[in-house]
This record gives sequence, C-alpha cells and structure tokens, in this order.
Amino acid sequence: MAKPPQPRMEINLEEIDQILDSARQQPMSETDCEKVKTAVAALAEAAPRWRTTERTDAVLPDQNPDKPAAKEPAASGKPAKPGHGRNPSAAFTGAHRVSVAHGTLQSGDTCPECLKGKVYRQKKPKTLIRITGRPPLEATAYDLEQLRCNGCGQVFTAEAPAEVGEEKYDERAAAMIALLRYGSGVPFQRLERLEANLGIPLPAATQWEVVEEKAESLRPALEELIRQAAQGEVAHNDDTSMRILKLAREPAPEGKAERTGVFTSGIVWRFGAWFIALFFSGWRHAGENLAEVLKRRAPGLPPLIQMCDALSRNAPELSRYAGTTRHVRSRVIS
Repeated sequence: MAKPPQPRMEINLEEIDQILDSARQQPMSETDCEKVKTAVAALAEAAPRWRTTERTDAVLPDQNPDKPAAKEPAASGKPAKPGHGRNPSAAFTGAHRVSVAHGTLQSGDTCPECLKGKVYRQKKPKTLIRITGRPPLEATAYDLEQLRCNGCGQVFTAEAPAEVGEEKYDERAAAMIALLRYGSGVPFQRLERLEANLGIPLPAATQWEVVEEKAESLRPALEELIRQAAQGEVAHNDDTSMRILKLAREPAPEGKAERTGVFTSGIVWRFGAWFIALFFSGWRHAGENLAEVLKRRAPGLPPLIQMCDALSRNAPELSRYAGTTRHVRSRVIS
C-alpha cells in the first residue's frame, strides 16, 4: 500500500535563524519551540533514507588498482593538517572588505531553479581574494580651483577637503618609511629609487627628516619598553660597527683614550614569555649600554643572566655608574 503524501510545510529559514540566535540570550518561548520542532521534523522527513556516513572506499573494494596509495600518517602519529598549503581567506585580516549583493535575487525570493522554494541569505558568503600592487607610499595631488578678478586682481581659491590636513607627510607615511627602513631593512636610497620609478619623488634626506620628526612622539613608548626590558631574566648583547656622518661624542672617561669608533649594540631581553629587542647606536659599547638599561631595574630582583661572547667590552662596568648596585651573572659563549 502506497504511503500517503505528506502535507507540504513552509519553513522560513531566516526566521529559524533569528529564533536560535535569540535563544542564546533568553529562554525560547513555546511558539518558537514548536516552530523549531516543525522545521527539524520536516528536514528529517525530507532527508533521503539511503544516505550513510560510510566512506565509499570502506564499503566497496578498490576498483582502480593503479591508483596511487594514500599517504601514510606521519611517524609522530599526528594526523596530517587539512588543506593544500594555501592561506584561507580568513588569514587576510588586513584586506579591504567589499560586500557584493546578488544582482537579481534578495532574501525571501522564489528560487528561480525549482520555482517552489525560497532563497535565504547564508551566514558565510563566498570570498574571492584579489591582490594588486601599489607603491609603498602614495601621493594625492589636490588641484584647488582659483578664480581671479579682472578688476581688482583678487584671487579666490577653493577650500581643500577636510581630510587633506595641514602636513605634507602624515603619520602613516612616516610609519611606513620607518617600518621599511628599520623593520624590513630597506635603505632610504633604495626606497628613493623605487618611488622615483613610480612617479613620486622621495629623497633619502627627506625620508630621514620625516622619520626623525615623528619619532619624538614615540619616545615615551621607547622609554617604557626599556624599563620593562630591564626587569627581564636573561639578556643577550653584542656589538657591530656603524657609520654615522655626524655624532656628538661625550668626553672620554679620565685615564682612557678618546674613542673614535661608532657602534650599534643589540640587546635582546627575555621578559617572561616575551622577547624585547633594543638597539643603541653611538660611541658606547654593548656593556655600557647594558649598564644604562640596568639602572632601571627594580630592587629585589634576582641577578640578571647575561649571554655574550668573551669580549671585554660586552660586560657592563657597573662601578662607573653612580647608584647602580645591581649584579649581573654572566655566561660567556665562546
């Protein structure tokens, strides 16, 4: 005997989504509960009975013996990560997001394929990633219209938009120049050639002036970073030579020869789970720069563990600095 056809039920998926979202904040009402039960029952009735969660290769024998065997799991026993080595769209957190609406359909419209159901907006859209190139620093030229009176000669200039600002180089331009130079190792001259090829004059001397001017506003952050680094448990320090065209030197200590070299000291501090890298360029050696940072070390902390090579100038001469009574436990790496 044939099974009588089930009565057709209209299910508004958008309404069901709203009910489930509101259920996170407050208990579901009886009416909403019945709607959800009806939707679940309808979906269960419409689901094909022959579907199974078994994989085909686990139920049927292999019909293609020439097919290459599946990769064995790693020796460590950990399952292989899904994907094919490509970055997912969620990894592009800095991308500019553009929402594109469907050209002909809206949520709640009749399905143009089956002409029976209704289409509803999905929570997760399909994402396309498109990457384009542009200069590291872009310039915008605002052409302000000027009107001149032929009687008195007075010139009237259009007002600039509010977003133009007063400065030629804004904070973002200074930050990009500093990141390219000190974060990515791009010299000023190389960035100058790149920007010139793209039609934006940016002399190396101008780049330095822009960075120097904006760096003063970041000095409080640098001072706090040095203070926190001084509380660390381990410090690695070393020197390298540096060329500075003009450097104001302090007088040499009594009994020591005048210094002529210029150095950049790199000190990497381990402070808890964090690593703080400090760089000092000038006439001081690595040990002297380390002693300057140790002046900000809080009393009562255990001795600092210093990791360095056997060069004498890497060890801090704490006796030269008044008020510095902290001790350093050094470990020499040959």
